[in-house]
Amino acid sequence: MAKGFPRRERGISLFEVGLAVALIAILALVAVPAGQIMDRRVKEVELRRDLREMRRAIDEYHRYALQGLITQTDVTQDLYPKDMEELTKGVPLAGDPTGKKVRFLRRIPVDPMTGTTEWGLRSTRDDPDSTSWGGDNVYDVYTESTATALDGRTHYNEW
Repeated sequence: MAKGFPRRERGISLFEVGLAVALIAILALVAVPAGQIMDRRVKEVELRRDLREMRRAIDEYHRYALQGLITQTDVTQDLYPKDMEELTKGVPLAGDPTGKKVRFLRRIPVDPMTGTTEWGLRSTRDDPDSTSWGGDNVYDVYTESTATALDGRTHYNEW
């Protein structure tokens, strides 16, 4: 090394550390909202799947009742289940001496938007956009969450 010149120190300068911290902070600011959107998207997919499963079970119950495979004694039910629990507990098959029951749902799913098994219900006698259940039967099911979906136009309870 020549005399008179200072020896060059090896290592990271304070500027380089600050720059690295700033870049990590910017990446974190972008990643957090993206993670929240992904969580919400997963919940939307779960909600669609759960609604489809419950509506399919309601329709299957109705089909069984129409074909006379199960018997309803209450005429106010219009061949639909009286509540969601009827789909999980099972209904005796008509004319089966063994008392065998057919179940249409294993369990009532947890609403991913509200975190409960409480769902909004509509009967055949309710208005199509009604938010209160008449109690006669279960014709349709919806989430009680009024939050806006990721599409920015619809609310979850309209699905």
